[in-house]
Amino acid sequence: MTQPSTPIRSVLVANRGEIARRVFATCRARGIATVAVFSDPDADSPHVHEADAAVHLPGSAPTDTYLRGDLIIEAAQRAGADAIHPGYGFLSENADFAAQVVAAGLTWIGPESESIRVMGSKVESKQQMAAAGVPVLDRLEPQEVAQEHLPVLVKASAGGGGRGMRIVRSLAEVEQAVASASREAASAFGDPTVFVERYLEAGHHVEVQIMADGHGAVWALGERECSLQRRHQKVIEEAPSPLVEHVGGDMRDRLLQAGRDAAAAVGYRGAGTVEFLALPDGSFFFLEMNTRLQVEHPVTESVTGTDLVGLQIDVAEGRSLPAHEPVTRGWSIEARLYAEDPNDDWRPQTGTIAAFDVPGVATRFEVAPEHGIRLDSGVETGSVVGTHYDAMLAKVISRAPTREEAARELAAALRHSRIHGIATNRDLLVASLGHEEFLAGTADTGFYGRHDPASLTEGSALPTDLASLVAALSDGARQVARRPVMATVSSGYRNVPSAFQRRTFAHGEEEVVVGHRIGRDGLQLESPPSSVAEVALVEASADDVVLDLDGVRRRFAISWLDGDEESVVVDSALGSRTLRLLPRYVDPAAQAPAGALVAPMPGTITGVHVVEGDVVEPGAPMVTLEAMKMEHTVSAPAAGTVTRVAAVVGQQVDQGVTLAVVSDEAGTATDERTDAG
Repeated sequence: MTQPSTPIRSVLVANRGEIARRVFATCRARGIATVAVFSDPDADSPHVHEADAAVHLPGSAPTDTYLRGDLIIEAAQRAGADAIHPGYGFLSENADFAAQVVAAGLTWIGPESESIRVMGSKVESKQQMAAAGVPVLDRLEPQEVAQEHLPVLVKASAGGGGRGMRIVRSLAEVEQAVASASREAASAFGDPTVFVERYLEAGHHVEVQIMADGHGAVWALGERECSLQRRHQKVIEEAPSPLVEHVGGDMRDRLLQAGRDAAAAVGYRGAGTVEFLALPDGSFFFLEMNTRLQVEHPVTESVTGTDLVGLQIDVAEGRSLPAHEPVTRGWSIEARLYAEDPNDDWRPQTGTIAAFDVPGVATRFEVAPEHGIRLDSGVETGSVVGTHYDAMLAKVISRAPTREEAARELAAALRHSRIHGIATNRDLLVASLGHEEFLAGTADTGFYGRHDPASLTEGSALPTDLASLVAALSDGARQVARRPVMATVSSGYRNVPSAFQRRTFAHGEEEVVVGHRIGRDGLQLESPPSSVAEVALVEASADDVVLDLDGVRRRFAISWLDGDEESVVVDSALGSRTLRLLPRYVDPAAQAPAGALVAPMPGTITGVHVVEGDVVEPGAPMVTLEAMKMEHTVSAPAAGTVTRVAAVVGQQVDQGVTLAVVSDEAGTATDERTDAG
C-alpha cells in the first residue's frame, strides 16, 4: 500500500470527542481544513461545532456509525476531504479500513494496512516479536489452562482499552470469562477472538512511543508508565517511567531498542506504541503494539516538545523525519477524568454536565509551558454523556521539571475543578496522585486491587451533613429569588421565633434532615453539622454560600441539577458532595417493588441468565447489561426464588427499570435491590 506525497489539504477524523478535537487543533495550526462525522447522540458535541464541515452518520450504536468504514469514506468524499485520520479506538486498528481508504484515493494517516493486520492480532504479533528477539509471554489456549498457570488473563486479540479482558483465578471461571470477553470484544471491535496468557500480579505497564517514516528512520520517543489502571483501562499515565528511572542501568536503552526492533520487524510507518509488562528486576515482556496514536500521547509530547499528530501528517505526506531523535526533558503526568463512580464498582454514569471548569489551564490540545496544565477534553458545560461510548470525559495533563512538582500541580488542578451534573473519578485521581506508593514510584498494575477507591478517598469528600446545610441555605435563597414579593428578605427569616424550615437530603442510603431559621441573631440550626462547633452565615445565593466555620471563612459553589430526582452538587476546597433533595411526599406507585433488581444505568440487555421459578444464591448472575462498551452483571442480592423476569435480550432499558424480582424462601420479596459488578 503506497501513500501519495502531495500535501494534505483537508482531513476527516473518523472518530469523535476528545481525539477528534485534538487532531483538529493540529490541522487548524497547519491551515488544513477539518471534517467531522457524528452519530445521532453526538449531533451537538463540541467536535462537530469545531469542524469546518460535518457529516451525519445516522444511528446511535458504534456498529451503525463510527464502525461503518463505507459510510466514513463516503463522508470524506462528499465533504471534499483528501485524508482520513482514524484517532484511537473504533476503526483505528482495522487493516481492511486502512486499505479501503487508500483504494478510494484518499491519504491514510496511519501505518500500512499489513502492519496493522500483523500487530492487530495479539496472537500473530507475539509470534513476530519472538522471531525478532523481543521478550514475550507464552500464549495458552483456553482448554490448556491448568492450575499451575493461574492466575491467567483472557484478552481480546483485536482492540484494547481494557475491553474484552478478564482476570481468571480459578479453573471454574475460565469458560465464562472466555465467553464474556469474546462477546465484549465482538461488540467493541467486531472480532470475538480471544486468547489466554499468564497474568503477572505485580507488573508495571511500560510502553515505548514509536514514530517511523517511509525512508527507514525509526524513532523511540522515550517511554511512558501507565500502571495505575482499573479494569485494565489506564487512569494515570506519566513520562518518563518511574520504574525505569529506579532500575537504572541499561534498562531504558534495552526497552527503547526493543520498541524500535518491534516496529522495524513489521516495516512500520507512522505513530505507534509498543507496550510491555515490566518487573522491578529490569526484565520486561511484550504485550502488544497499538498501531495508532495512544490516549496518553500528550505526556510524550510534553517531555519531548513534539506534536505527534503533526508528525503523523508529515509521514503521511511522504516527508522524512528530522535527522535527530528528540530527547526527553522534565516530567509529565496525565489523569483521565471518567464519568464513573469508583466507589460503586466503577459504574459508568450518564447525564448532562452542568458545570465543567478546570482552573489554571495554560493550553488546550498542545504542549504546555514548563510549569503548566494542559486540558484535552471531549466535553464542555452542557454536554450530554450517554451510554453508547467510552466513559472518558477529558484528560488533564501537567508538565514540570520534576515528578514531584508535576504530581502536586496536577492534583491541585483537579482538586479545584468544578465538574457538576455527573459523578466522576476526580476525587480518586487526587487521592491517587498523593498516595505514598504513587509518589515513591512503586505503584504497579495491582494498585487499585490493594487500595479500593473508598479507602483512598475516605475523608476527602465534603461531610454529608455540612454539604446538606449548604444545600439547604442555597435552596432557601433560590426559593426567595422566585418570590413575586419580599424577595429581599432572607430565606428562613422570622421576626419572632417560630418553627424551623426543614429539608431532607440524601447521599446513597444516608439521609440528613436540615432544620434552620434566620432571626435577629443570624442563622440558627436545629442540629449543627458534626464536624464543626460554630456556624455563622455570611451570605447565601442559589449558586454560592459563604459560612464562617469555627472562625474560618469558607466559600461553597452550588449547582442544582434537574432530573427524575432533583439533586445538587456542593463544591469547595474541603471537597465535593452530590446530594438528592428528597420530596416531602413520595408517590408509592413510583417505587420499585421490594426485591426488585433494577437497571443500574441505561443500557442494552445482552444476557438473561434466569427464568421464573429458578432458585438463586446471593451473587448469582441474573442479567447482563452493556453500557459504554463494557458489560455489567446484575446479580441476585440474596437467596430466593425468581418470581418475575422482565428483561429481554436486545432490550434498551433506562436506569431504575425493574429487570427481575427475587423473593426469599418464605415467599416474600427481598429488601435489597441490586449489585452490579
